Amino acid sequence: MTKPTVLFVCVHNAGRSQMAAGFLRELSGGTIDVLSAGSMPGHQINPVAVKAMDEVGIDIAGEQPKKLSTEAVQASDVVITMGCGDECPYFPGKRYEDWDLTDPAGQGIETVREVRDEIRTRIEDLVASLSPAAATEG
Repeated sequence: MTKPTVLFVCVHNAGRSQMAAGFLRELSGGTIDVLSAGSMPGHQINPVAVKAMDEVGIDIAGEQPKKLSTEAVQASDVVITMGCGDECPYFPGKRYEDWDLTDPAGQGIETVREVRDEIRTRIEDLVASLSPAAATEG
C-alpha cells in the first residue's frame, strides 16, 4: 500500500495548516506524506504559532507559506480545509474535511495554545483513521 498524502489548506498557510502539518509529520512517524498550502499565502509563519508548537517539541520555524495549487490537491488523498471557503479546488474521489478552527492570526499565546491542542486531537484521530493497522485491529 502506498503512503496516503494529506493536504492542509488555510488562507495564509501561516498558522493552522502549518501546525497541523507539523503534528501530522511528528505523529505519523513518516507513514503519511504531508503537504500544506494557502489560498492567499502570508509572508512568514505566524511567530506565535511557532512558539506554541515549540512548547510541545515540534519545530515549524523553518517552514514557509506556500500557494495552493491544483497539483497539490490532485496529489492528495485527504484535503483538510481550515477556513479557505470555496478557494480549494474540488476533485471527485478525494476525502475532504473542513475543520472549523479559530484563526490564530493576531491572537495571543493562550488562544493559539487552545487552537494547537484542538489540532493535535484532530490529527491523532486522522492518523488513526489512515493507519493500515486501524483497519485490521478490532
